[in-house]
Formats: sequence, structure tokens, C-alpha cells
Amino acid sequence: MKIRKAVIPAAGLGTRFLPVTMSVPKELLPIIDRPLLQYVVAEAAEAGVEEVIIVTSPGKESISDYFQPHTALEQRLAASGDQELLDRVAEAAGLAKVSFVLQHEALGLGHAVLMAKEAVGDEPFVVILPDDIIAHSPGAIAQMVQVSEEVNAGVIAVEELPWEVIHNYGVVDGTPVSDRLHKIKGMVEKPPRDQEPSNLTIVGRYILPPQIFQYLENTRPGAKGEIQLTDGLLALIHDHDLYAYQFVGKRFDGGTPMGLLRASLAFALDREDTKEEALSLLREFQDWI
Repeated sequence: MKIRKAVIPAAGLGTRFLPVTMSVPKELLPIIDRPLLQYVVAEAAEAGVEEVIIVTSPGKESISDYFQPHTALEQRLAASGDQELLDRVAEAAGLAKVSFVLQHEALGLGHAVLMAKEAVGDEPFVVILPDDIIAHSPGAIAQMVQVSEEVNAGVIAVEELPWEVIHNYGVVDGTPVSDRLHKIKGMVEKPPRDQEPSNLTIVGRYILPPQIFQYLENTRPGAKGEIQLTDGLLALIHDHDLYAYQFVGKRFDGGTPMGLLRASLAFALDREDTKEEALSLLREFQDWI
């Protein structure tokens, strides 16, 4: 079936960005002039996703506001003849149909995905973590959709990282199928050093069958009372094939201040309208090093 829906968990507190996230949701922090969340919604829309379900928490109403039409502002820009800025303002609302589900308690990523069960229905869907920004065209989700259609199964994005950092990530244990594709036989969250099954770390992109909701409903909460998506996926692979795909593209960790700064610099250097000024800034700061 065509992947028509995406679920974006965005209910977290953004503690690594405090104190700014006391008033601005982490997902709306900018890379240049667009928020993190818009980049991943655009990536989903490029892959053919028509509806995006954002799982939020109370107090993050500004996320909903961002994806609504801003009629007064758009009329003012139209009257002034600033078509380029008008197009940029209207861009977010035109990417996809966006709806919202509230997660009242932070009970884990698996629980956040489960909150979207009714909105997703009985069809495959993609889960996108907005912290992971991936730069490439076609986007990682579009690549994964093609792979999912070829293998007729769920697909998880993975990235090969140096062995010395693997203990900080979720890791897949898989059997190679082709150059970038592995059939998953297990997953480990933050494995102890020297016990890593591979150096393929899980990135925040998942194409999943609707059956994942049943497994999440039957997943027992962990020590912190949280339902983890990894536990649901481990149960899923007993009955359903699941593949790991090494996407083509550069991943940026937008979930930390320095990661967001790095992404901003990279995107600024890649854009024609900001490239020269970004280069000038880098030269200016060379003397600080």
C-alpha cells in the first residue's frame, strides 16, 4: 500500500535546549529561516505523504499555529508585492494535511506512536523523529519508500558510525541483503562496549506496518514506566519482516544546541542566498580559534 501518513512525535520537553524551550518548542527552533519540524514535514511530503500526524503535549500549541494559514500576514505581503516572502510564509501550510494528537504524559516513544493509532488506521505509515535532519535529494523517506515497496516490508533507517561511539545508540543486528540493505534479526538499545552486534545505528525514520500498534499495546512498560518503540519492534520481527536501510545523505543531530548550529552552518553553505555570507562569517571567526 502507498505510504500516505506520517507520525511525528513532538511531545518532549526539549531539556537539552533549556531555558529557551520554556517558551519555544524545540521542534520550532530554526535552521536558518525554517524550523526543524518543517524540514521533516517537507521530506515526508516529497516522498508522497499526504497527512502528517504530530503527537504533541499540552503547552505546545504554537506548533499547531505554525502550520495554519496566516491570512492577515499573507494579505499584507500580497499587498506589498513581496511574492517571494509570501511564498515562504505559505509554504508550511501547503506541504501536507497536518493534524494533532495529545500525549498527556511522557511515557516513551512507543507510547507516543501508539497515541496515533486511531489517526493512522489500518495502513502502513512512516515515523519521523524531528531531531534527525537529513540532507539529500531525494530525501531519506523517499529512498525508504522505494525500498519498502521492493521488499514488501517495513524499513528502518540506519547509519554506519565509528565503533567507539556505538554504545550511545540503538543498534541493529542484521543479515546483509544488498549493499545498503540488511534483514533485521535483532536490535539492541545502547549495547555495552565490545558487545555491539554491528555498527549500524538506528536513525529517526521508520516505515512500519499497522500491526506495530498491536505489539505496542502488548509491550510492558520498562523501569521508567515507558513503552519503548524498540521493544515493540523486537516483538514485531517474530512475525513480520523488517529491514535496515543505509540511506544516502548527511544526517545532522538537531536535538542538541551544537548539532543544530552545525546543521545551520551546513544548510547556509548549501543555499545560494546565504552561502557567501556564511563563508564570510567562518572567515571572520577563524581568528577566534
